[in-house]
Amino acid sequence: MDRRLLFIISFCAISGAILNSSTAWAESTNCLQSQNPTLECVKKSPIMSAIEGGIMGMMAGTGAALGATWQRRQ
Repeated sequence: MDRRLLFIISFCAISGAILNSSTAWAESTNCLQSQNPTLECVKKSPIMSAIEGGIMGMMAGTGAALGATWQRRQ
C-alpha cells in the first residue's frame, strides 16, 4: 500500500475521532446543564458519549479517506 494512502487514511480517521468525540462530549454536557434534561441525557455518561462519538468519527473519517483516494486513483 502506498505511504500517502496510509497517511491520508490515518489523518482522516484521527481527525474524525477527535472532532466527533469532542462534539459528543460538548453535546452531553450541554444536555446535562439544561433546565429540563431528558432521561436519555441523564442515563448516559459524557465519557461514554465521547467514546461512541470518537468511534463513529473514526469510521466516518476512514470512509471519507477511502472514498477520496478511490476517486483520485480512477
